[in-house]
Amino acid sequence: MIMITGGAYQGKIEFAEKLLSADRSSFVNGSECEFDEIFGAICVNEYHLLVRRLIAENHDPLGFTEEFCRRSPDTAVIINEIGAGIIPLEKSDRQWRENAGRCGRIIAEHSDKVYRICCGIPMLIKGE
Repeated sequence: MIMITGGAYQGKIEFAEKLLSADRSSFVNGSECEFDEIFGAICVNEYHLLVRRLIAENHDPLGFTEEFCRRSPDTAVIINEIGAGIIPLEKSDRQWRENAGRCGRIIAEHSDKVYRICCGIPMLIKGE
């Protein structure tokens, strides 16, 4: 598994395309896919939005992420860093942010490589 993280609009998708030698049209988008589409995908983009959808539909995002990592060890995951900045006022937004962070930790734990992208520059923070 490969995890690619960083802030919004930092070049994560472009980096994933180069790293995986794949076009983004082959990536599954967490903001709109069926939940089971991510299993075995080459790459899941916007995993943080998938977490939001899981919560909205009363699924356990942590259990789902654990299952995803077990069943899809060769998948790359793109997830935005959303834990920095002002703490959201809305309880649902705080829960989403906390769960997205916890899911990111699960994905990072299962990943052989973790990249953080900042200003289009990839930094390998786990792996060789």
